[in-house]
Parts: sequence; structure tokens; C-alpha cells
Amino acid sequence: MERPGPSGVTGSDASGPDPQLAVTMGFTGFGKKARTFDLEAMFEQTRRTAVERSRKTLEAREKEEEMNREKELRRQSEDLEPTSSGSNVARDCSKSSSRDTSSSESEASSESSDDELIGPPLPLKMAEEPVNHMEEDILGPLPPPLGEDVEEEEDDDDDDDSEEEENPVQKIPDSHEITLKHGTKTVSALGLDPSGARLVTGGYDYDVKFWDFAGMDASFKAFRSLQPCECHQIKSLQYSNTGDMILVVSGSSQAKVIDRDGFEVMECIKGDQYIVDMANTKGHTAMLHTGSWHPKIKGEFMTCSNDATVRTWEVENPKKQKSVFKPRTMQGKKVIPTTCTYSRDGNLIAAACQNGSIQIWDRNLTRMVPEDKHNNTLVMFMSSEPVFSKHPLHRRRNR
Repeated sequence: MERPGPSGVTGSDASGPDPQLAVTMGFTGFGKKARTFDLEAMFEQTRRTAVERSRKTLEAREKEEEMNREKELRRQSEDLEPTSSGSNVARDCSKSSSRDTSSSESEASSESSDDELIGPPLPLKMAEEPVNHMEEDILGPLPPPLGEDVEEEEDDDDDDDSEEEENPVQKIPDSHEITLKHGTKTVSALGLDPSGARLVTGGYDYDVKFWDFAGMDASFKAFRSLQPCECHQIKSLQYSNTGDMILVVSGSSQAKVIDRDGFEVMECIKGDQYIVDMANTKGHTAMLHTGSWHPKIKGEFMTCSNDATVRTWEVENPKKQKSVFKPRTMQGKKVIPTTCTYSRDGNLIAAACQNGSIQIWDRNLTRMVPEDKHNNTLVMFMSSEPVFSKHPLHRRRNR
């Protein structure tokens, strides 16, 4: 069987589906024809739309500018109308004034040259009343007499002198003054070296800062800062008599001793808080208040605490206190000491308590003064010599 060749296919058959292909492949066509795009026509269309839009925006802007110009012209014309009317009024006034001046000049020509008038004539009331030039020249109230002025100046001087006398800061015999910035919180403790060369400060920010006046520059900064008691506020700082050690008393129950450079020398031991008799414990069991060095014996100091005791210590023996003093009321109850100090010779120990009493012991644990009523005392010093007075504390001391 002969197959028809390609020459036998007519034009109508080529455009339609090929029956031989459908028999062989099993389908009549290859699907829809792909869509074609003319890029040049698309670009031309976008260019035309862009040109049209730009032309419309330019026309709109031109219309807005024309409207604004018309509004400005209207405003200027409205502003010129009142000014023109005002200028007409001013012209009429100038004409009338020129007539008045011409008439006044003609009248004054008959008078002498010294009495010539300048400007418009005075009103009738002013011309009739006599003018006192001296009263017009004086402005404000009249000055006081000479005697009263001198007295007022003397009173002012006396007030200034009294203010200067009442100001205690001006009484300080200082020649130089500087401001040292410790921190942002309260400064609660100060300690000055016996030689006056160094200063140590402590505050509620737990920092202890060392200041050296000889090595200080214009920045006035501390040369060392440390926290010897960790997170406890500093309550008292005191140099020893030799200046080689510093007693640090904080809000904890353990006092510390550091050297001049801030290195720890010793730390007091903490007592047993479950023992009732505080004399049987080895150290304080509650928050400390203050401390003080012995004025004569090197390495001895004392501290007072909320556990109602005053204890003396030695730097060489930090494991146990040297002696314990227990303040008591007249009824024998415990009372908390708020501050403590040695006498100048070191033989007496004094403590001020919360009930207002000041209690004194000698170093042999013998209580000398039972009680002396005061308010809550925070700072106390003792004199080096006995003083005789009518105060009850002094009477008991000198008996």
C-alpha cells in the first residue's frame, strides 16, 4: 500500500489537523498557540501616557500660579485703597497746618526776635496759665534731706555688719577652698590623717576613697577607691594616732582595720547571736554604730553596737575582744549605745545611749558614773583635764 507523500497534502489540509498524525500519535493537536507581545508598541504606549500625565500636571501648576497671582494683586489693591485715603487726609492736614503757620508767622513778625514761636500755637488753656519750668524738669519724688540720708546709710551698714557676724562660714580662717566629689550618695564618714596629708571618705554607696593632697592634680580625684565592707554602708572612719592604720566601722557586725593604702590588716570576729549573755560571745552580733582608737596604746580600739555592748579590741588578736562593757538603765535593763569614745589619757571609756544617758567606765571594768540624762547623742568627746561646774555629770566625775 502506497503512502501519500508530502507533495500530496493540500493547503487546506496543512492548516487543519493531520489525520495521519492523529492516528500515529493518538491526539489531534499540540494545544493552544503561544501568545506573542510587541515590546516596541508597549514602550511607545507607556511613553505617550507619561507625556500626557506630565502635561496635565504642568497645566494644573500654571493654573494655581495664576490664581495665586490674582489673589496677591487683589490684596495689594485692597491695601492701597485705605492708604490712599489716609494720604489725602494727611495732605489736607498739611495744608491747614501750613496756613496756620503762615498766619502765626505774620503775627509774630511784629514781636522781637527773642520771642519767636516755633511750631503750631499753644492751646488757649496752656497760654493762659503760667508755666513753671523748674517743676516740669523734676521727675520723681524729691530727695530726702542730708541728715536723713546719712542715717539710712548708717542703718544699712549696721545690717550688713550684723549679717556678716551671724554667718559662721565667714569666721573660718581659710585661705584656699576646693570641692571633692565622693559620689552621688550621702557621705557618712570622714577621717583625716594626723599629719594632714591625706583624707579618707566613706558613704552610703559602700565606697571608701583615699585623697592625697600632696599628689592631687587639678582634677581633684581620689587616688584609690575600694569597698572594704562589701554591701554595707560606711558609718565611721578614723586614722590611728600614728596614721598607719584606719578603723572602718560599717553597718555590719564586724569592724575592719586597713592600712594607709587600703589593704586589710584585720577583721573582728562575729559573735554568736544565740547566746543570751553578750559577755560570753567573742564579738558583736548586731549592727555597729561607731568606733574609736585608744589615744595612748597603739593597736587598741573599741566599738559599740546594737547588741547593747561596747567592746575593746587589739589588732594583734582579731579572734576575740579584749573586754566587754554593757550599758544598763537604772532599772537594770539593756540600753543600746549610739556612740563611744576614750578620754584623752585613755583611762576612761564613755558611751552615749539611746535613753539619753551618758555612762562612763574605767578600763578596769568599774562603772563610775551611773547615769546622766541627755537627748539621743551621736557624737561625744572627752576633755583632757577635769572641769568643775554645776553640771551633774561633772559633779559625779570629780567626787
